[in-house]
Order: sequence, then structure tokens, then C-alpha cells
Amino acid sequence: MKRKILVTSGLPYANGHIHIGHLVEYIQTDIWVRFQKLVGNDAVFICGDDTHGTTMMLRARAEGCSEESIIERMHAAHVRDFSGFDVNFDYYGTTHCEENRQLCNEIWAAIKKAGLIEEREIEQLYDVEANTFLADRFVKGTCPVCGKKDQFGDNCECGAHYSPTDLADVVSTITGTKPELRKAKHLFVNIEREHKFLDQWVHSGTLQPEIANYLTGQFLNNDLRFWDVSRPAPYFGFEIPDSPNNYWYVWFDAPTGYIAATWQWCKLRGLDFGDFWRNPNTEVHHFIGKDITYFHTLFWPVMLKVAGLTLPKKVHIHGFLTVNGEKMAKRRGTFILASTFLKHLNPAYLRYFYAAKTTGRVDDLDLNFEELENRVNSDLVGNLVNIASRTAKFVQKIGLSASYPDDGGLFAQGVSAGNEIVDAYENCDYGKVIRLVMECGNRANKFIDNAAPWQIRDDANRQQELQDICTIGLNLFRQMIVYLLPILPSLKSDVERLLNVEICNWDDSGKQIVGTKVSPYKHLITRVERAAIERIVEESKQPETGNSNNNSTNSNNTAANNTAADTANNALKFQDSDEALKAEPLLVERVSIDDFTKVDLRVARVIEAEEVEGARKLLKLRLSLGGDEQRQVFAGIKSAYKASELVGRLVVCVANLQPRQMKFGLSEGMVVAAGGGGNEIFLISPDNGAKPGMRLH
Repeated sequence: MKRKILVTSGLPYANGHIHIGHLVEYIQTDIWVRFQKLVGNDAVFICGDDTHGTTMMLRARAEGCSEESIIERMHAAHVRDFSGFDVNFDYYGTTHCEENRQLCNEIWAAIKKAGLIEEREIEQLYDVEANTFLADRFVKGTCPVCGKKDQFGDNCECGAHYSPTDLADVVSTITGTKPELRKAKHLFVNIEREHKFLDQWVHSGTLQPEIANYLTGQFLNNDLRFWDVSRPAPYFGFEIPDSPNNYWYVWFDAPTGYIAATWQWCKLRGLDFGDFWRNPNTEVHHFIGKDITYFHTLFWPVMLKVAGLTLPKKVHIHGFLTVNGEKMAKRRGTFILASTFLKHLNPAYLRYFYAAKTTGRVDDLDLNFEELENRVNSDLVGNLVNIASRTAKFVQKIGLSASYPDDGGLFAQGVSAGNEIVDAYENCDYGKVIRLVMECGNRANKFIDNAAPWQIRDDANRQQELQDICTIGLNLFRQMIVYLLPILPSLKSDVERLLNVEICNWDDSGKQIVGTKVSPYKHLITRVERAAIERIVEESKQPETGNSNNNSTNSNNTAANNTAADTANNALKFQDSDEALKAEPLLVERVSIDDFTKVDLRVARVIEAEEVEGARKLLKLRLSLGGDEQRQVFAGIKSAYKASELVGRLVVCVANLQPRQMKFGLSEGMVVAAGGGGNEIFLISPDNGAKPGMRLH
């Protein structure tokens, strides 16, 4: 019986670009959806950008633009990157839409009607200079448990959990100033009232056993804490209709984005979204990272249950990505953007490697570059496409045999493996899928080795034998391709062109093709070149400046501060020493207007500013030049300016200087200043009304 399935992945935050950590989830989900469609189920893949929250508001302030303009740019970039990796959403929306606002209103009304809403006054840290209450991630200080400095507002590297107000020496990471305590009224959902329901749901088979055990031990064995679902203004999001100047916290309106995107998709097709979200016969499957388990398995099911919406049949939870056994890191070049990978390597390599490492459990996945190279070269090139490359050329003129020859049971053995492969796909054990398919390939290659068609290709008396050998080989190859299509969808059209037969569904894995024309063989997959991997790593190396990228409903939210750094020009040179910046004598030399117009002077806004450890005169600035373009600038202005005074200020940046590697990081520009040095340094600032990215003429 055909299943009706709605599938979602966690929503990537619209403040950052897609990187290879994100792709662990989206590739895994895409494979599962493609498999469901291939076997004939009615599966729909829904996703979209998570857009609300303080981080988006602050970025818009810094860039001098609207949040909507950032959302629009990042939405296009995300769609482009996902498409590059063959992640095929049926619909990709955004949480900042009218459908989502309406759904939030309806769910809120249902929760309120159930008597689960309570108002409480709480104390929260407030940044006076930034004019905003501070989320935990925007607070740093000294851990109250172990005394370690520079720890975030909710937990320490020692494993301690605490309130931001418990920190000593607390500072705002937005402005570097000391925040003050202010009282504000917040709205809470009493999910303890739904404790019995959650206990049953968590142990209903919806979650992996280890996740169910974790939730029981950490939360369900005790009273559940009330869920704070509101944030006071200023905040970018949806204002709560019955609570002026209060906004729904991003974790309230982000998961409702799953439903809103479904609604938008249904509108385009004239369908009723209630057939998906109010239908007990529809299976809802969420794919998420383990870091957001809490929200998807305690708060979200309560929202759905109270509102009378379809509960998830399965929440598939995965681990994080490490690279070469370590956390992704910019300084090592292992924090790799999707767009960077696409510039140098076939995305099928990453899809295949991630699949090979996916077990359906919550284990972390390690991307080892040497293992990726070896696995692709040995499995895909040396095993899979090797079958076609060694047989197709011999039957290009005569085609396949009119009837399927005796292959000693090889094709039937592959068909028999199909049931086990189906179960492995269903359970997200793609590693097992690949093991089973590669075993089919080993048998096929052994058959070709023994038959040695290259030895009889010129024997006129053995042409039927040659045709039969190649017919067997190409049928075994096509069978493997059908099994691997969810993982390697890009091969479909190439294999159909080669064998002149379409692949329509899973059942084609059990159908032999005979009597068809064989087209000239073209390389289907080429070997991974080590040099390409090295280029990716080198291009990805950049200074790390800490975590500011809050990926709300997505996992692997390692910071993506796409920072660069400033360089000096011929007049002022950075010294690669602790002395930092020194002025050299200037030669008064006339230049032509053509020379002068080569200098790219642009308005920039200071997004971040901090002192440089070990440097007496340097401040490190992060500049926004409009859009997604940002630079990191090392400026010798510490004697005249405090770092906290510069955040939000407009400056003039020389944007086209030759990059230069300094002791403190890479330099890619400079800020323009005047004066004699020391306290007499004056940054050149544009008039009010100027916007980042404007060029000076």
C-alpha cells in the first residue's frame, strides 16, 4: 500500500551560508526521500530558512539594511547551494511569511485555551548600548563553577550549566560593555501539564532508543520546567497579538515553519495542507541534529498535540560532523562552505561518503579526506563504473543480446539483496546499503575478470559470447545503479543515455534489459584528485573569531563569521612584529587621475571590534561592506579609540589592496584615517545617510 509521507529537515538559519556540517543532515534526508519516491510512496520534502531572532536584527542594524533584504539574499544562496548537492526539496520556504504568522496565532490560541500559558516577571541581562536584552549566546564571563574565563552565558567547557546572571565579569559580546539586570515580563508554557502524554510519546517508537533513554533520564524523571516562549522588544519576529511589545521566541515560530511551507506548497498545487497536518494517515518524519533534540521532542509535540495537528511518526536524529577527527575549524581550513566544495569537487563524492558513514544511529560522522579519496576511487571508480567501462565499448556497435544469457545466478543474487537494501534505506542505514551494493559489484567484476572480454573482442567466431558477457555485465551494473540512485541521482541520466533505457522505479532493479543499443561510453565518475582537496582546504583557511551564527532549527551550527583581514598599502606598512603598525616616511609624489581611480574607497560599518593580544597599537575590526561582503581589518588606532566605541560606526575602507598575511592574521584592506599618530588619529567617517558598500567618488 502506498504511504503518504511528509518529510522535513531542520531549518537553516538565514544568517549564514550552508557548510559541509549542515549537509550531513540535508543529504541524509534527501537520500531517504528519494528512496521513498523510487519505491512508489507519496513523499513530500519540505524545508525553508529560519529567519527570526536577535542575531538577524543585529546583522541588519550593522549592515544598515532591512532584515527582509538579508533573508532574500540568503534564501537565494541556500537554494543555490542545496541544488548544487542535488538536495531536491519539493518546497523551500521561509519562516518570515504570512502563513507562518497565521499558524502561530492559531497554535497560540489553542495553547492558551488549554490553560497552559502563564506570565512571569524575570530578570535578564540588558545591553544598554545595543538597546536589547541579551540571549545566552551574546553573554560571556567567568564560569561560577570552575572559574574559567570567556565562557558563554549558559554553559562552560567544564560541563557546568547555569544562568547568565551567575557569571562573574559578565560582558555583552555585541558591544563589549557590561550589561545590566532589567526586569521584564515573559510568557511561559506549562509543559509539565502534558508530562504523561510526553512520556508515552517518547517511548512510542518515534525516537531512537538512546534518545528516548536520554530524555527520560534528563527530563521526564523530573518535573518539566516551564518553557519561556516570548521575548520583549526590540526583537525581529512576530509580535504576539494579545501581548503588545512581546514577540514569539524563535523556537516557537521556527518549527511552525514546517507547516507554513507545506501550506504554501499546497496552495501552489490546489491541495489542502490539512491533508498532511491534520491527517492520521500521513506520516510526518523530522530529520534533525542531536543538539536540537530538546525542542523537537518536548516542546514541539506539545504544540502539535494541543493544536490538534499531526504528531511526528519518526524523528530521525543524527550526530555532528568532525573533519579529520576534529571539530571544523577555519584556521585549519576544515570549516568548508558548500560553495567552496562545489568549486573543486564533484558533489556526488560527498553524497556517497556521507552515505557510507551513515548508520541510522546518533553517532558523529567524521570526514577524513584521505578516506574520502580512497573510498570514492575504490568504490565508485574501481568497482561501480569499472563494470561499465570494461564492457560497454565492446557492444557499442552490436548492442545487447536479444535474450538474457545464463549468468550463473548473479542477477538473481542481486535481486535477492534488494529486500535487505530496502530495509537498510528505510532505517537510514545507508552504510549497509553501500556494503550490499558493493558486494554485488565485487561479484560482477570477478565475473568480468574471469570472462576477459578484451581477449576475445577480435575473434570473429566468439562475437556472440562477447555480446553475452557484456550484456550480463551491463545488466549487473544497471541493477547497482538503481539501488544507488537515492545516493547518486546525478548518474541517472548518464546511465539512461548509455543503455538507452529509462530507469522509472525501484522495480527496475529486477528487470533485465536485452536487445537495446549501447551508446559510446563516457566517463561517469572520475577519480578524486588530492590536489583538489588541498585547494579546498587552503581556500577555506581564515582566522577564527568565535561563534555568532545561531542556527536555530538546524544542527552543526559551528560559527560562520566569514571574516577577512586588513592590509597596509605602500604608504603605511604593517610590521610582522609585536609592534604592529608603524608609519614610514611618505614621498610626496604626484599621481595621475587614472592611478587614483584605481583605489576602491568604500563605506563600511564596523560590526565587531576587539584588541589584538600581544599588539600595542592594533585593534581588530570586522567590517560590513554591504550584502554578504565582510572584511577583517587590523588598524593601528588603539591609542586613539576604544574597541567598544567603534561598533556600529561608519568608516571608509580601501577595499582593493593586495592581501597580505600578518602575524595576527590575513589582511585584505585598510580603514582610512588622518593625523600624526598617538592620540592624534582621526578616522574618516561618511556623513549620516551613507550605507555600507557605497563607493566614494
